Amino acid sequence: MMRVYKNIIIGLLLLMHIQATAASGVDFSYPDLDGKLHRLSDYRGKWVVVNYWATWCPPCLEELPELEVFHNSHKDRDALVLGLNMEDIEVGRLRAFVREHSLSYPVLRVGGRPEEVLGAVPGLPTTFLVTPDGEVVARQIGFIDGKSIESFIANYKNAGGENP
Repeated sequence: MMRVYKNIIIGLLLLMHIQATAASGVDFSYPDLDGKLHRLSDYRGKWVVVNYWATWCPPCLEELPELEVFHNSHKDRDALVLGLNMEDIEVGRLRAFVREHSLSYPVLRVGGRPEEVLGAVPGLPTTFLVTPDGEVVARQIGFIDGKSIESFIANYKNAGGENP
């Protein structure tokens, strides 16, 4: 009987933890190319496009210019891009790649097995859209462009969703 009560209490504590986490929004922390930690929660108040990618992934390479344009168009106003690199690559090589492709948005080093805090990453690229309050509201597996992101945000706001 005591074991049943113990399991119920553990279950309730776990549920309370999950609810508290959901109420405060999702979060993660990864280092950039200079070792500085970036937390998703650092960007509360803006829409965040979280893009999982790798240098060897053709559709990832195709969308990099789109994400760069989106980032530069929105970073000072309402949204930004975080690129989460999903490979075990030497930081100097990754830095050279980022420079060669003129990426100005933060590129974070995740490695080959990321925590799936935002949701499953079944293939690359995978992109999540996070509201200014930290709620994941969309996931795209495969290529994405800036116009689609802008359209989703506008439709979300018009449907009564988040209004930052």
